[in-house]
Amino acid sequence: MTQTILVTGASSGIGLATARLLAERGFTVFGTARKPASAESQGVKMVALDVRSDDSVRACVGQVVATAGRLDVLVNNAGYSLTGAAEETTVDEAKRQLETNFFGVMRMVNAVLPGMRAAGAGKIINVSSLAGNTAIPYSAFYSASKFAVEGYSEALWYEVRPFGISVSLVEPGFVNTPIGEASPSAERLLPAYDATRKQMLTAFGHSLRAGIPPEHVARRLLQIIEDPHPGLRYPVGRQATWLPRLRSVVPWSVYAAGVRKTFAV
Repeated sequence: MTQTILVTGASSGIGLATARLLAERGFTVFGTARKPASAESQGVKMVALDVRSDDSVRACVGQVVATAGRLDVLVNNAGYSLTGAAEETTVDEAKRQLETNFFGVMRMVNAVLPGMRAAGAGKIINVSSLAGNTAIPYSAFYSASKFAVEGYSEALWYEVRPFGISVSLVEPGFVNTPIGEASPSAERLLPAYDATRKQMLTAFGHSLRAGIPPEHVARRLLQIIEDPHPGLRYPVGRQATWLPRLRSVVPWSVYAAGVRKTFAV
């Protein structure tokens, strides 16, 4: 039987590449966007979703199940990156970042788990980031949201495994997507940070443009979906593979110097 897959944040970047690849491979694929006004794209059925809203999450999952009769795989990809120094970021801005990137994941998982437990099977795949292992300067709350997703997913792995449900984390490094261009900045910028913030954003932009294409991440997601016994963590890209390993073996001062050089701070 064809598996039904729900991919959140499927209007661009990793989500769009993933939804299209899965549709090409014959899966029944639903993608989500806040405003899915555009026509269905290459076999992907678009559904309205705002992961910050309990009602929207329930309606989205209900629509998928009502249409397809089941939901086998959830790919939590929706998110954004807030840039700015930690001091420049207000509590409300930080809350909005966590509301989407972390609590949005939690809402989606809670909405699909009852059906998966009843079926005795299912896969939850949370798209994390290298920023869930290595904090990015001037992206403190994006990093915090991904660190939170990492810890949450690891605990969830233990809890739902007895029900036949797997949990996996996909951890890309730099990916050439519009996330940098679409990133909102903290509204209260402080002159003290102007020089290093500008240097960091320039370096970050270069790294994104030199990053792997989103199709590489999509292929890793396909691998997890096709694997009957997937693992917990899947780094994608050179940086995501070797940086966490390096962090575990070199002194902090050496590692931190490399991060400072990468982000020009």
